[in-house]
Amino acid sequence: MAAPLVLVVLAAVTVRAALYRSSFAAFIAERVEVASPLNAWKRVVEGLALLDLGVSPYSGAIFHETPLIIYLFHFLIEYAELVFMITDVLTAVALYLAIQDYNKVVFKKQKLLIELDKYAPDVAELIRTPMEMHYIPLKVALVYLLNPYTVMSCVAKSTCAISNTVIAFFILATIRGSAFLSAVFLALATYQSLYPITLFAPALLYLLQRQFIPIKPKSKSFWLFTMQYAALYLCSLVVIICLSFFLLNSWDFIPSVYGFILSVPDLTPNIGLFWYFFAEMFEHFSLFFVCVFQINVFFYTIPLAVKLKEHPVFFMFVQLAIISIFKSYPTVGDVALYMAFLPVWSHLYRFLRNIFILSCMLIACSLLFPVLWHLWIFAGSANSNFYYAITLTFNIGQILLISDYFYAFLRREYYLTHGLHLTRQDGTEAMLVLK
Repeated sequence: MAAPLVLVVLAAVTVRAALYRSSFAAFIAERVEVASPLNAWKRVVEGLALLDLGVSPYSGAIFHETPLIIYLFHFLIEYAELVFMITDVLTAVALYLAIQDYNKVVFKKQKLLIELDKYAPDVAELIRTPMEMHYIPLKVALVYLLNPYTVMSCVAKSTCAISNTVIAFFILATIRGSAFLSAVFLALATYQSLYPITLFAPALLYLLQRQFIPIKPKSKSFWLFTMQYAALYLCSLVVIICLSFFLLNSWDFIPSVYGFILSVPDLTPNIGLFWYFFAEMFEHFSLFFVCVFQINVFFYTIPLAVKLKEHPVFFMFVQLAIISIFKSYPTVGDVALYMAFLPVWSHLYRFLRNIFILSCMLIACSLLFPVLWHLWIFAGSANSNFYYAITLTFNIGQILLISDYFYAFLRREYYLTHGLHLTRQDGTEAMLVLK
């Protein structure tokens, strides 16, 4: 599998290098779907200019990246294109290795459940085979590296690519069972964009399974491991934040980065749900609705943890999708990360109800984004309602896609234990309905 992966990496690097040298690079970098006020490259350049002048990059309202990012590019600004290509490759390799290990765990668990007769006798066609799972890691790397969303984020030099790399290494560390590295990378991801704190729950559930610790609130071992993992995470986060303070000798980055993410003061259009709503809202209502909008990212974590406690990797996939939909400044780079996991759930395709319609919907929205932007900003023949309508459609498409996968996953799990051919008490054929 190493040779095909190398070929995929070479193809991905070639595409990016060609686009960097083309006239499309400047156009892509200006796209609001690709770069947000939080991660746009031109804002990083502004921050670096202020830093070189001896002025705090957070003294104005331009720069909102973390101190570690600005100091990284302070030394590597001349190699920025190479840095972004390397981060994309590292993300793909980390996901490849993570899914490779995850498939081994899934196969062992499936074999054990078959030996214990936990599956219904008529579900042989639902059992996953090694041949079926063999190419999934390569498909994941391929989907991530050659996804147009990922390519555009890299060409635009959006720092979202770096956030994706950190999250990918967090996933790899978690699946390999390293609580320490998992906590460190989760702390880095939280430090970078705040919302990955919701990935704490699926990571904890997976690590508990790896340690064969029962997920029961009455269990002492459950609480002991939970406290240990939480302590590692919090200590790592505190160390990273303190390091940022020592680099800048100031706490200005906290309101400029995390305050900016939470309060959403910049209403530059993007593919998210916030900007249009708050542009039209009366000022005295804004705080309440900011809280309502922000809680969406965190609200689903507990019910998902209860429902998917036996399937933490699928829980992690759903949570990544929720973050990319409901965060305050999303970009297509966020969407690309969770879409890379779709090949992992290829065994669910037979249970998906609307995959063709939703795929067409997302592709059509992606193509219409620049069209409606041009009509609004340049031609003047449309207005913000048109652009927000396509943004809303894109997000509804994502929500329906994740709901479809969630339904398909639960349906397959039910069939595995109850059989494919369900009957009512009177012997007639039954239909499975998710409520």
